[in-house]
Amino acid sequence: MRVVSGIQPTGNLHLGNYLGAIRNWVRMQDSLGLDGQCLFFLADLHAISMPHDPAQLRRATREMAAAVLACGIDPARSVLFNQAQVPHHAELQWLLGGTARMGWLSRMTQWKDKAGKNREGQSVALFTYPVLQAADVLLYQATHVPVGEDQKQHLELARDIAQKFNNDFAAEGAPVFTLPEPIIPPAAARIMSLRDGAAKMSKSDPSDMSRINLTDDADTIMRKVKKAKTDADPLPEEPAGLAQRPEALNLVTIYAALADRAADDVLREFAGQGFGSFKPALGDLLVATLAPISARLRDLLDDQGALDQILADGARRAREIAHPTLDATYEALGLLRTAS
Repeated sequence: MRVVSGIQPTGNLHLGNYLGAIRNWVRMQDSLGLDGQCLFFLADLHAISMPHDPAQLRRATREMAAAVLACGIDPARSVLFNQAQVPHHAELQWLLGGTARMGWLSRMTQWKDKAGKNREGQSVALFTYPVLQAADVLLYQATHVPVGEDQKQHLELARDIAQKFNNDFAAEGAPVFTLPEPIIPPAAARIMSLRDGAAKMSKSDPSDMSRINLTDDADTIMRKVKKAKTDADPLPEEPAGLAQRPEALNLVTIYAALADRAADDVLREFAGQGFGSFKPALGDLLVATLAPISARLRDLLDDQGALDQILADGARRAREIAHPTLDATYEALGLLRTAS
């Protein structure tokens, strides 16, 4: 079993990033043990499909790597790297470009959403983004890929490209590409702003009080929780009682996600209590969970040489795994080339 997953590097990582993606990576690594292999990459090549600041992208890539490591990814057990150090991704994308079809790409939901009405003004990279995603997983003969609701269509496209390529070019009984199966991770908690329960927690919010950053120290976390927007009513006995209370629901959701408990279980414990009691308990839980991560994250960011070496080592391992697939793809297409 080989699991491959990527994440775009974003700066100012917060609680939503941790609970939504990074924690699932750690759990996949820990659950596979010796029975499989995980490859996790920072999708910096994908990031250039949209306007970006090069210096910020470089910083964000290192910060994301540090966060992933601080949260528990072990480079001795998983392969961690950034795409730009493994040119095989871009190379395979081009080779798959002869198999992917314009119609397939034009129907991609994310293309429609991101391009909006100005499709003619978008980059070619944004349009062909799904082909690079296909290359990301097919390159390593991934058997499984974790996907959320918004990524199911992309994995289906990767399977379509792999199947068509195998049908068109592979020798009888010797397919070039493995067709990856989806892993549906547990539904990630939807973490909202501490200042507005109707808005997602975001690094782009101008108010730092709206989010818990992974770099926040214990005092900052407690202060933000104490000042988080709530209401005057006590907590109900069941989730239905939070239907029209978005800020209260958000804090209960955060507590439940961190404690790995169901929301109704949390409410049974705190039913009838006000936020004067609940907020300190939530703050303590956040500090207990995030303080070790924050300390490790700051240490890693203080030693960029060591961080870069981890990514370089991971990229070397990724290239070794990728070489046979890339060579087989060239061979199947009839391209004259010295095997790498």
